[in-house]
Amino acid sequence: MDEFLKTCLIVCPLVFLAGFVDSVAGGGGIISLPAYLMAGLPAHLAAGTNKVVNGTGTMVATLKYFRSGKVRLRPAAVAAVCALAGAALGAQLASMISDAALKTAMLIALPCVAVFLVVKRDFGRDDAPKADVSAAREVVVSALIGLGVGCYDGLLGPGTGTFMILCFTAFLSMDLLTASGCSKAANLASNIGSAVVWILHGSVLWKLAAPAVVCNILGNWLGARFAIRGGSKKIRGMMFVVLGLLFAKMLYELLT
Repeated sequence: MDEFLKTCLIVCPLVFLAGFVDSVAGGGGIISLPAYLMAGLPAHLAAGTNKVVNGTGTMVATLKYFRSGKVRLRPAAVAAVCALAGAALGAQLASMISDAALKTAMLIALPCVAVFLVVKRDFGRDDAPKADVSAAREVVVSALIGLGVGCYDGLLGPGTGTFMILCFTAFLSMDLLTASGCSKAANLASNIGSAVVWILHGSVLWKLAAPAVVCNILGNWLGARFAIRGGSKKIRGMMFVVLGLLFAKMLYELLT
């Protein structure tokens, strides 16, 4: 069998799945980046191709959420701008903080988040009571979410969209569906910024990126449709899957 065809058979189905998961609850990179590495791509080509492909899929999901009225422009835009700054800060801090220490902290935090979601069953539900949030508070909190989660993205990265959904829901009283839409819009900005850097460095395998983009777009479109039709309940269920995958990934990396 042709080597390129083998690579596509490994990457494309996983990239489709990653797009579906990411458009619902974030965290698609946990699936897509290892797919490129499994196919034998060098790390820099895997990272660059992954960013370009995921950025395209995220754009489609963002448009789907936007057309369904599930993106609040002000918090999404503020978080997007601040996430870019936060990611740059996180990248600088990455050289100063032990990777193992960060992952150990995440291994402690992730089960706590899962337990919180199990105990607080009304968290982010469509019919849960929503607190009134002033415009000034919305801007400030969105900026802090963008900076904080963006900094995490620069430090580690996996699960950034998931944590952004959780923050929008917890601190701005959004339902999970609206929070997912806002996080997609914010993630789109950071994905574009990263993709441009990788493209300028020539770290994108365009031959593979073309079919992968098609699969990722399809996965994102179907995932966004699934989330919008199913509401916060569907997103909540998918978040447990993402948190479990993230926990397993970090535990494996620490042990090996």
